[in-house]
Amino acid sequence: MATDDQLLVVIDPLARRTDGEAVRIAKDVLSAGAASTKVCLPEGPEEFARALSRRGSRRPVVVGDDRALLRAVSHLHRRRELAGCALSLVPVGTALGLAHSLGVPPGAVAAARAALDGVERRLDLLVDDSDGVVLGALRIPALPGVPPRDTPEAGGPAAGAAPPGPGRGKAAPGSDRGTAPGRTGTASGTGTGPSGTGPSGTGSSGTGSGAGREAGSGAGPDGATRSGEGSAEGCASPPSGSGSHFWLRAWPQSLARTLSTRPAIPARMSRPLRPSRIRVAAGGGPGPSRLRVEVDGVILVDLDQPVETVSVMPGVDGGADVEIRPVSVGAEAAPLLATGHRVTVSGADFRYRADSLVAGPVRTRTWTVREAAWGLTLPG
Repeated sequence: MATDDQLLVVIDPLARRTDGEAVRIAKDVLSAGAASTKVCLPEGPEEFARALSRRGSRRPVVVGDDRALLRAVSHLHRRRELAGCALSLVPVGTALGLAHSLGVPPGAVAAARAALDGVERRLDLLVDDSDGVVLGALRIPALPGVPPRDTPEAGGPAAGAAPPGPGRGKAAPGSDRGTAPGRTGTASGTGTGPSGTGPSGTGSSGTGSGAGREAGSGAGPDGATRSGEGSAEGCASPPSGSGSHFWLRAWPQSLARTLSTRPAIPARMSRPLRPSRIRVAAGGGPGPSRLRVEVDGVILVDLDQPVETVSVMPGVDGGADVEIRPVSVGAEAAPLLATGHRVTVSGADFRYRADSLVAGPVRTRTWTVREAAWGLTLPG
């Protein structure tokens, strides 16, 4: 397996976390078979791109899944360096459908040997009008039956129960004696008289330390007991000779008066559900989509004919293979097939899946085929 190649082995961080043993095997095989090997362990997309940019004359070998390969091709495409660079991939991870469809052998040993002894194959590339790339398949809609993010169904920011509000939180520390659930404070005072003594009113026997303003009396600056925020009768000092369990009798009365005199405070959600946040975008839900699909300027389907799916992928003999499945009415409708170099999809906001990524929503998008735009090392 000896070769004169100088390799730059870029190991995706997700691959290291997913299968460290496969990463070690791939690194050992590549290091043993290449004349010179430089191993990079980027911690994020920025370091991943920086390593590729500083590769020099070394041939890059990506150890990772489909997303790592797509990240590498996208970076080299933006730098307009795909024409003079052949990539190699050692598939490690869980999302490997694209790698296998492109012909990359499964297994760390077989893929590493293919990177050393394989041949470069030039493959077609789909490039959209926002400079995004598609290596394998493109599908519209992206995720049928799954609502977009940021909705209650998808577990976004608008989902979840209301946070603890008045009457829902735990009792304050030190208020474990005589505390009404979420409403009243403590009933055991420490003062020496019914209204407290001293210039600041401290030592009042009726002060409560539970839910603040909900119930219980507080002492004002003049030493007088204030009861405007709640009933103070349930927090009064026990009469002489009544025993140490006076609060067991006073607490239910105070709670009943508090609940009957103050209206209940409804729980509020942390964020209101706005209609725009629970709407399922057209093309992203389970229903049919109304789209206009043009291939090389010819309209295959217009907005008046709903479709179930639209699929686009680079063809075998050049061009892009387009498949449109109209909505069936009665008998199953036959799919519409076409091949061209320029595909435009427009209509209401739609999402699409390009390889392993979901993009959108957009109202129009055009993909152009670039033949033999990038190279991948595959078994000879």
